[in-house]
Amino acid sequence: MQIFRWGDSLAVHLPKALVEELGLKEGDQLNVVAARDGAIEVETRKDQRRRALDRMAARNWTFPQGHRFDRDEANER
Repeated sequence: MQIFRWGDSLAVHLPKALVEELGLKEGDQLNVVAARDGAIEVETRKDQRRRALDRMAARNWTFPQGHRFDRDEANER
Protein backbone atom coordinates (compact mmCIF):
# COMPACT_ATOMS: atom_id res chain seq x y z
CA MET A 1 0.00 0.00 0.00
CA GLN A 2 1.22 3.46 -0.79
CA ILE A 3 1.25 6.13 1.89
CA PHE A 4 0.08 9.58 0.80
CA ARG A 5 -0.51 12.96 2.39
CA TRP A 6 -4.06 13.91 3.33
CA GLY A 7 -4.10 17.41 4.77
CA ASP A 8 -1.68 17.39 7.72
CA SER A 9 -1.93 13.59 8.08
CA LEU A 10 -0.76 10.50 6.24
CA ALA A 11 -3.17 7.94 4.81
CA VAL A 12 -3.22 4.65 2.92
CA HIS A 13 -5.58 3.16 0.37
CA LEU A 14 -6.94 -0.19 1.52
CA PRO A 15 -7.03 -2.91 -1.12
CA LYS A 16 -10.53 -3.96 -2.21
CA ALA A 17 -9.97 -7.53 -0.99
CA LEU A 18 -9.14 -6.30 2.52
CA VAL A 19 -12.12 -3.93 2.55
CA GLU A 20 -14.40 -6.80 1.59
CA GLU A 21 -12.82 -9.21 4.10
CA LEU A 22 -13.37 -6.70 6.93
CA GLY A 23 -16.83 -5.76 5.66
CA LEU A 24 -15.94 -2.07 5.62
CA LYS A 25 -17.94 0.74 4.08
CA GLU A 26 -17.39 4.48 3.78
CA GLY A 27 -17.58 6.16 7.16
CA ASP A 28 -16.58 3.06 9.17
CA GLN A 29 -13.84 3.48 11.72
CA LEU A 30 -10.84 1.28 12.35
CA ASN A 31 -8.90 1.30 15.60
CA VAL A 32 -5.17 0.59 15.66
CA VAL A 33 -4.82 -1.85 18.53
CA ALA A 34 -1.14 -2.75 18.16
CA ALA A 35 1.90 -1.44 16.31
CA ARG A 36 5.22 -3.27 16.59
CA ASP A 37 7.94 -4.79 14.48
CA GLY A 38 6.86 -2.83 11.41
CA ALA A 39 3.29 -4.18 11.49
CA ILE A 40 -0.01 -2.75 12.68
CA GLU A 41 -3.08 -4.56 13.93
CA VAL A 42 -6.48 -2.99 13.48
CA GLU A 43 -9.99 -3.90 14.50
CA THR A 44 -13.36 -2.57 13.44
CA ARG A 45 -15.78 -0.97 15.86
CA LYS A 46 -17.93 -4.06 15.48
CA ASP A 47 -15.00 -6.30 16.50
CA GLN A 48 -14.13 -3.98 19.39
CA ARG A 49 -17.74 -4.07 20.63
CA ARG A 50 -17.88 -7.87 20.29
CA ARG A 51 -14.63 -8.25 22.24
CA ALA A 52 -15.91 -5.96 25.03
CA LEU A 53 -19.20 -7.86 25.24
CA ASP A 54 -17.32 -11.17 25.38
CA ARG A 55 -15.23 -9.87 28.29
CA MET A 56 -18.37 -8.72 30.09
CA ALA A 57 -20.06 -12.07 29.52
CA ALA A 58 -16.99 -13.87 30.89
CA ARG A 59 -17.46 -11.87 34.10
CA ASN A 60 -21.23 -12.54 34.15
CA TRP A 61 -22.00 -8.83 33.84
CA THR A 62 -25.49 -7.91 32.70
CA PHE A 63 -26.99 -4.69 31.41
CA PRO A 64 -30.08 -2.99 32.79
CA GLN A 65 -33.19 -3.48 30.69
CA GLY A 66 -33.27 -1.02 27.77
CA HIS A 67 -29.53 -0.27 28.01
CA ARG A 68 -27.96 1.04 24.78
CA PHE A 69 -24.34 0.05 24.27
CA ASP A 70 -23.18 3.14 22.41
CA ARG A 71 -24.03 6.79 22.03
CA ASP A 72 -25.34 6.49 18.44
CA GLU A 73 -27.65 3.61 19.33
CA ALA A 74 -28.83 5.38 22.51
CA ASN A 75 -29.73 8.52 20.54
CA GLU A 76 -31.64 6.82 17.73
CA ARG A 77 -35.11 8.27 17.37
